[in-house]
Amino acid sequence: MKIMALDVGERTVGVAVSDELEMTANPRTTLPRDGQEFAAVARLAAAEGVGEIVVGHPLSLRGERGAAALRSEAFADQLRQVVGVPVRLWDERLTTAEAERRLIEAEMRRARRRRVVDRMAAAILLEHYLRARALRQGERDG
Repeated sequence: MKIMALDVGERTVGVAVSDELEMTANPRTTLPRDGQEFAAVARLAAAEGVGEIVVGHPLSLRGERGAAALRSEAFADQLRQVVGVPVRLWDERLTTAEAERRLIEAEMRRARRRRVVDRMAAAILLEHYLRARALRQGERDG
């Protein structure tokens, strides 16, 4: 089953999708927050054959819910109404900073980084989710 991850910002939504084996996270696109993002996510999820969606939950470094976390929770609640797959929140602390760091290391120019950082952050969020999921599965199997 493929899994989709969303990095929800105030102006855009970064999208990443796993492979069928749930081993790799692939940055896909960045959607504008223009009122059509829920329908766009639903269309992408259907086209990709996604069986689960993970929405980034930006908790504070102390694990507390601030304004951004509340916005992600509201986004996930709205998304659940338009997609026919489970929607889960997943801690995304520092994923955008990690995405920015990786893009700088790849010597990507600032203008290009701004265009791709959200989808890269979604891919990092998905990498973390897939890793945790594999560890849980290994504990159950072992």
